[in-house]
Amino acid sequence: MCYNKLIMTNSKDTQILAIVGMSGSGKSVIVDYLTEHSIPKVYFGGMIYKEMEKRGIERTPNGESEKHFRQMIRETEGADWVVRQAIAETKDLISAGQKRIVLDGVYSWTEYKTLKHEFPGIITFIAVVADKNLRYERVAKRPVRPFDSKAIRERDLSEIENLEKGGPIAAADYYLLNNSTVDNLYSQLKSTLNQINF
Repeated sequence: MCYNKLIMTNSKDTQILAIVGMSGSGKSVIVDYLTEHSIPKVYFGGMIYKEMEKRGIERTPNGESEKHFRQMIRETEGADWVVRQAIAETKDLISAGQKRIVLDGVYSWTEYKTLKHEFPGIITFIAVVADKNLRYERVAKRPVRPFDSKAIRERDLSEIENLEKGGPIAAADYYLLNNSTVDNLYSQLKSTLNQINF
């Protein structure tokens, strides 16, 4: 069954996909594929960028300003600040009649627990994983905000220790292994979407 047909023929109940994973795992590949198939996304990082712009804080090319602001906003406004904004945007989409929504950028265990509580029974977490060395190679080669191996190791540790990013990945409902080609990743995604009737 083709993916386009899946979208048209499944039930009318709302379903939310939350895509999680470490940098370089391939989260954006999955999210882009879904948005290209008319699934609206709620981008958690966008909440950070909008608030930085509102406060006149410049985004640095290496991502340091974003990292520091993300940590600061959680410390001053609460660990659930980002997810509160994302929940409001998601509910707006549901109110507008959207039945399929993808969440891009769930970071922390707090966010995971809040989303599970807020959307019981209608949210599915999909983790995109890849071997660490392969992730590092991808991040080093990407055209926007590349990192060398030292920088990405430090970012991994910061996200795991300060943002508890490992929790949502460990607790995900489904896993996509992205060690091969994009087509292989798409094939795994379609199989998972079939399983959950998304």
